[in-house]
Amino acid sequence: MAYNITLIPGDGVGPEVTEATRRVLEATGVKFKWDIAEVGTSAMEKYGTPLPASVVESIKQNKVALKGPVTTPVGSGFRSVNVALRKELELYVCLRPCKTYTGVPSHYQNVDLIIVRENLEDLYVGIEFERGTPEAAGLIKYVADVRRGIIRPDSGISIKPISEFRSKRIVKFAFEYARTYNRKKVTAVHKANIMKFSDGLFLACAREVARGYSDIEFEDRIVDNISMQLVQKPHQFDVIVAPNLYGDILSDLCAGLIGGLGVAPGANLSDEMAVFEPTHGSAPKYAGMNKVNPMAMMLSGVLMLRYLGEKENADHLERAIAGVVAEGKNVTYDLKSNASDKAVGTSQVTDAVIRKLERV
Repeated sequence: MAYNITLIPGDGVGPEVTEATRRVLEATGVKFKWDIAEVGTSAMEKYGTPLPASVVESIKQNKVALKGPVTTPVGSGFRSVNVALRKELELYVCLRPCKTYTGVPSHYQNVDLIIVRENLEDLYVGIEFERGTPEAAGLIKYVADVRRGIIRPDSGISIKPISEFRSKRIVKFAFEYARTYNRKKVTAVHKANIMKFSDGLFLACAREVARGYSDIEFEDRIVDNISMQLVQKPHQFDVIVAPNLYGDILSDLCAGLIGGLGVAPGANLSDEMAVFEPTHGSAPKYAGMNKVNPMAMMLSGVLMLRYLGEKENADHLERAIAGVVAEGKNVTYDLKSNASDKAVGTSQVTDAVIRKLERV
């Protein structure tokens, strides 16, 4: 049987790391039927939209997608394709494992964390009011009229919605994940001491859900405190669940603990669909140079195999990747602890992983 998978190469370095991942996935012996889909800057040029409807329909039909990074213009241009996909497909979970591998330059060892990030609300929903617009002025007046505070008239404004339904849903996912994968503790992250009606609601929901999982330890941490604690003592944490913005920031912090975004995979999940992608960006300045590390994308492929129920093949591929990293010979520049050591390119890393798959 072949799995039908929507394959989204992305842009920048996306096509290179996606091709590398396709090759190692096929080298496991698992059969795939790839439905190739185009998004981002190239899709914008061809179709007038960075996210054609055909891409969304492909994912809905196949239920699973493997996606390379996509460039998001900063400050202007189209909104994030990643955010749009999450909204269109109700991908309410962003799952980001952060695990150290022997051979990856890092200040830490034996880190093994899971970040569970709520994907669909908080500041990322994009409800914004531009400085100087009548809509912004109207909101500023309303806030003053109901005596909630004074906002300067030259302000841009973003709205931060946190709902009971989505807070309970993401926390429940974190506990179910912990139970499935024999994790021992869930930590909820918030700033409820200041934002009592948004983060306060998230915390209240987390505490309520936690009462139904007496077999798993529960705690909560203020976001600034956990940021410090993660740097000082990351091993005290296991599964971390957070609203959208905090989860985004903490997942990059935790990627720093394990040696960087080059070994940080990710997945965006709903109850019916899943999109697997690396945590890092598209790095367009390196496009076509056969230079970037494909391992975050490959490890996202490992997550996809596990999602498909191919546990043995997933473990096999992860061991092969870990083996190549541990040997330290066929790795890209970012995994060289000594800058004078000769690095290899994306395709050479891929070849090494496939050779390792044949032996491990």
